[in-house]
Amino acid sequence: MTESPTPGPTLRTRRDGRVLEVTLDRPPANAIDLTTSRAMGEVFADFRDDPELRVAILRTEGDRFFCAGWDLKAAAGGDPVDGDYGVGGFGGLQELPDLNKPVIAAVHGMAVGGGFELALSCDLIYASSVTRFGLPEINAGTLADAATVRLPKRMPYHVAMELLLTGRWMAADEAARWGLVNEVLPDEDAVLLRAWEVARLLADGPPLVFAAIKETSRAAESLGFQDAMDLVTSGSLPTVAALYASEDQLEGARAFAEKRPPVWKGR
Repeated sequence: MTESPTPGPTLRTRRDGRVLEVTLDRPPANAIDLTTSRAMGEVFADFRDDPELRVAILRTEGDRFFCAGWDLKAAAGGDPVDGDYGVGGFGGLQELPDLNKPVIAAVHGMAVGGGFELALSCDLIYASSVTRFGLPEINAGTLADAATVRLPKRMPYHVAMELLLTGRWMAADEAARWGLVNEVLPDEDAVLLRAWEVARLLADGPPLVFAAIKETSRAAESLGFQDAMDLVTSGSLPTVAALYASEDQLEGARAFAEKRPPVWKGR
């Protein structure tokens, strides 16, 4: 296991086998300015490009806030709202191209505005019982852009519109009822323990299949069923083509026939 403050004091990474834990530690509220966003983008781009890493966990330090979103103090100090957020967009994840590895959010405390959107950018979300989600942008006369795109596709339209139009808070239990959270755990320690348990399970899974799942899901999001199926079977999606031409594809069949656990090589 290796731990390092990469690439600055507000970010730490911990590497354990094939799992990378990324910790945002920017008190008091883990708000994200341009410098932090660019640094997060670099960390997740390195994770994407490292063939030895298969799963990432995103967590933050502090008891009150998971992430308060955009750093308004930095904005008041001159950070433009439309500035350069880095290769992955806000928080390093929302727009990072070709991120075909699973990312798990371990959420504790308030996930506000861009912090809520950051959690939504992950593939799995585990939250503590005190976690609350909110989109207060409406009260400041601005748009929660990523949430406006994502939420109506993740939950019933009318519930998503209520959150966006009123800015009300949503507790972790309600988020779980609507399917926005995979599981609600008693406290922060239990959340992190669960995130690592799932991360290690995924780290031993077939990475080429995970990549194909993520790319297919993105590509098919705006298509009808038949068009999506035609796309998947056309061979035009790189990760799907790579999967079907891989050693891992044969290994899965062999392992099943030989009644043994498969050994995934990612090629």
